[in-house]
Amino acid sequence: MSSVNLSPVVLTEWLFSQTGLALISLLLTLFCYFAAKRLYKRHRVWWLAPIVFAPVVITLLVFNLDIPLPTYFEYTHWLMAMLAPATIAFALPIYRERKLIRQYPLTIAFGVIAGLLLGMISSWLLVKFVPLPVELSKSLLVRSVSTPFAMEATSAFGGVPELTAMMVLITGIIGMLVCEPLFKLMHIRTSLGKGVALGASAHGAGAAKASELGQQEGVIASLTMIFIGIAMVLGAPFFALIFS
Repeated sequence: MSSVNLSPVVLTEWLFSQTGLALISLLLTLFCYFAAKRLYKRHRVWWLAPIVFAPVVITLLVFNLDIPLPTYFEYTHWLMAMLAPATIAFALPIYRERKLIRQYPLTIAFGVIAGLLLGMISSWLLVKFVPLPVELSKSLLVRSVSTPFAMEATSAFGGVPELTAMMVLITGIIGMLVCEPLFKLMHIRTSLGKGVALGASAHGAGAAKASELGQQEGVIASLTMIFIGIAMVLGAPFFALIFS
């Protein structure tokens, strides 16, 4: 039987091939995410949050290593594909927290309606008065719902899912950073108010921030985020007629 040639030259050639770079991209992405999670647990500073730290480091590595974007997405697109089952898994917290939903039905309902409408109206006003490329304008309209729902709903508006995901990420980061100063400025002290505000305005990043503030804040933020996402997906064809 012939032995496999694993000389340094062959190994180097494979690493710099398209398949090798694609595998490196996947491993780098996973490493950066889990490293950010561990660092953020030890040092609670905003720039170490996985939603901030991981994308920045990955972007710098991809450009510095000169990895073409199609090569980067060759294997990492499977991570995006996992958003579909993640969307279905959102049914679990709804079932678990059904008592809380029955306890505050009007507060959650008004938070969902306000978050959904204000998110789309603010995006529409931005697109209306700021000249942006057509693809970006259409992808921006669903930025205020979490990524799985936004990527599903954006097709009704004619948006590009990848651009939508980027807008959702930026919105979440901004919401996570400005929430506490705004709570102090607006004198929002209740866990219910903080949770609804973070879930409605900053979706996944907001829910993560709300969980840091308290258990009830995190639960309320998650429920608000989920219901807004569901409402966006179901109402996307109707909303597209109004705001597009």
